Amino acid sequence: MSQMNIADIDLNLLKVFEALHDESSASRAALRLGVTQSAVSAALRRLRDVYADQLFVRTGRGLAPTLRANQLKPVISDALNKCRQSLAMIDPAANQYEGRSVIVGLSDDFEIAYGRRLIEEIERRAPKLRLIFRQTHSQIVAHALLERSVDLAITAGGFAERLLSRQVLGEGSYQCLVDPDSLADGQQEIGLDEYVAREHILVSSGGFIGITDEGLAGLGLSRRVCASTTHFAALPFLLKGSQAVATIPAHAAQSIAALSGLTVLPCPLSLPRYPIELGWRTNSQLDPLLLKVREAIVASFLKALPAIF
Repeated sequence: MSQMNIADIDLNLLKVFEALHDESSASRAALRLGVTQSAVSAALRRLRDVYADQLFVRTGRGLAPTLRANQLKPVISDALNKCRQSLAMIDPAANQYEGRSVIVGLSDDFEIAYGRRLIEEIERRAPKLRLIFRQTHSQIVAHALLERSVDLAITAGGFAERLLSRQVLGEGSYQCLVDPDSLADGQQEIGLDEYVAREHILVSSGGFIGITDEGLAGLGLSRRVCASTTHFAALPFLLKGSQAVATIPAHAAQSIAALSGLTVLPCPLSLPRYPIELGWRTNSQLDPLLLKVREAIVASFLKALPAIF
C-alpha cells in the first residue's frame, strides 16, 4: 500500500465505517446515514483501499468485521466523538444526539427493572439518543469496558481494574418468586423447611452454584435445583404451573411479578446485601454525552430507591 495522507481521504468514510460496524449490514447502515445502499458499498470499497483490508466480510447473518476492523473501531469512534464534542462546545444547547448511541452493559434483571425508567430519563436529557442494552455481568464487565464493547455498565461489582471508575448506585437484596397457585390460601411467606423442600430455579451465568447455595451450606442444608437459566426474563415461563421457587434480586422479583402474575415472598434465608455499581472507562469520564447518560442512570436508580431497596 502506498503511503496515505489524511488530506487524500474523505473523512465521511469514517462515519460509514462506524455505521457498518454497528449495524452489520450495508442496507441498515444506509438507512442510518440517510444515503443509498450503493453509496455505502462504494464507500466500503474506498475504505478497503485505505486500510488494505476487507474490513467487513459477508456471512449468513450480514457483514462481520475482520480483526483489523475491530482494532480500528474504538480509534475511529473516538475520533468521531471528538468531532461531535467540538460542535457541542460551539453550541452546547444544540441537539447533538440524533444518530448517536450509547451502549450500556447490564444483566437483564437491571434491564427489566430499570430499562423503561432509563429510556424516559434519557429522552428528557438527551432527546433522540439511542440506548443499546447489552448483556453483561460482574465476571466479564471489566473486559467488556476495556475492549469497548460497552460504554457504561451496571452490575453488582466487577470494576476493580485500575483503568475503570465506578459509582455506587445503591444496595440490593433478595426475594423469592413463586406461582401463587402453589401457595395455600392467604399464605404470604414460606418457612425454611418448605423452602428447602421445594424445587428451585437458579438464575446464574455459570449455571451451578448461587448465593442461595452458599447461604444454605452455612446452615448445613442444601436444595435441589431442577433447572438453571442465564436470563431472568425466562422465569415466568419456568415457574408458572410448578411448585418451584426462584430466589433473585428484589428489583427483578418485583418487576417480574408486576407483569407476570407471579407472587413475591420474603426469602426465609438470611442472605447478604450487595452493592449495585455503575462503571466506566476512566479516560472517557469527560465525554459530555457519557456524563449525561451516567446522570440519567443515577437519577433512574434514585427514583426507584423507595420502592426497591
